[in-house]
Amino acid sequence: MVPHVPWGLIICVLGVALLGIWNLASASRPPLAPVWSTQALYLGLGVAAVLVVCLVDYRWIQRMAVPIYVVNILALIALRFVGHTAKGAESWFAIGPFRLQPAEFMKIGVVLMLAKVYHDDFRPNEPSYSLLRLWKPVLVVAVPFILVLVQPDLGTALMIGLSSLTVILFGKVRWYLVATLLAAVLAGAIVIWNDYVRDVPEPRPTIVRHYLKKHQSQRISGWLDPEADLRGSGYHAAQSKIAVGSGGVSGKGWREGTQTGLRFLPEQHTDFIFSVWAEEHGFVLCTLLLVLYGAIFIFGLGVGFNARDRFGAFVAVGVVAMLFWQVFENIGMVIGLLPVTGITLPLMSYGGSSMMSVMLSIGLLVNISMRRHMF
Repeated sequence: MVPHVPWGLIICVLGVALLGIWNLASASRPPLAPVWSTQALYLGLGVAAVLVVCLVDYRWIQRMAVPIYVVNILALIALRFVGHTAKGAESWFAIGPFRLQPAEFMKIGVVLMLAKVYHDDFRPNEPSYSLLRLWKPVLVVAVPFILVLVQPDLGTALMIGLSSLTVILFGKVRWYLVATLLAAVLAGAIVIWNDYVRDVPEPRPTIVRHYLKKHQSQRISGWLDPEADLRGSGYHAAQSKIAVGSGGVSGKGWREGTQTGLRFLPEQHTDFIFSVWAEEHGFVLCTLLLVLYGAIFIFGLGVGFNARDRFGAFVAVGVVAMLFWQVFENIGMVIGLLPVTGITLPLMSYGGSSMMSVMLSIGLLVNISMRRHMF
């Protein structure tokens, strides 16, 4: 197995994680606790988790996909009764000083369950999935999606939906389903135009806007018109763009960022950690960070294309999709191209649940790569 260890993937992952700890040492300045040291502990635990996952034959993980999925569903349900509420969302279990976010691990559970469904449901003579055959994958995704959405945690629910959709498309669907998806995207654009952009006298006739919570609606309106409420709903995005833009080509230097040091950046050690990196290290090192992320995606897809069976291939594609959409949404959010949704940047943002879920996912990729010629 050792010759098939994806060292390129491991090096890139560790590189991003170590850059993240270095960046957190600047983002978490006094009077805040030095969270970079705690993040280093989480990384150490994550590396240990990767080693444990690598020691287990992933065919056993395949057999355990259903129990893993069910346990995560039960954990999401338990949040409704014993969950800790913070920032308006009931998303954490509070265990002493630690918080555990089940939704982060649910993403892995969904990927494993989808991979098992596509592996077990394989029919060589029917390569494309019709709408009728998609009921199992859709059900697998719909249950955790709804449970996470009602917490409410729109950002994580979107990540579950987008990564699952990527896996479903990878499984080959009929052309009319792709056409339906494109029509849905177009319909969504029309709804946003009608509810937020169309110039009509108030009260504006809306389609879905009146169903959204106030802060959710404000995030969309703030995204479409960033300068409409700079002291309210547009504050986060505005301060983030100031930080990113002020970094210039080479940045202001480590711990020299004024937006970071004067604490104009909200959630600068979690959701807006990329803004800290951009302000202090500039365009050049932002490009380096994106190259490292791109290499992780490429190495991860390489694991999938060289996997021995369909389960391994689908797990690899699901893990890469999960990481890609998080990076895409987080960076798009902090530079103002996408609405603010509270998504962390994998391996860079502070958080034990986020770090452990990402490292467990990387462990799955390493496991699949190591055993590609064993069966």
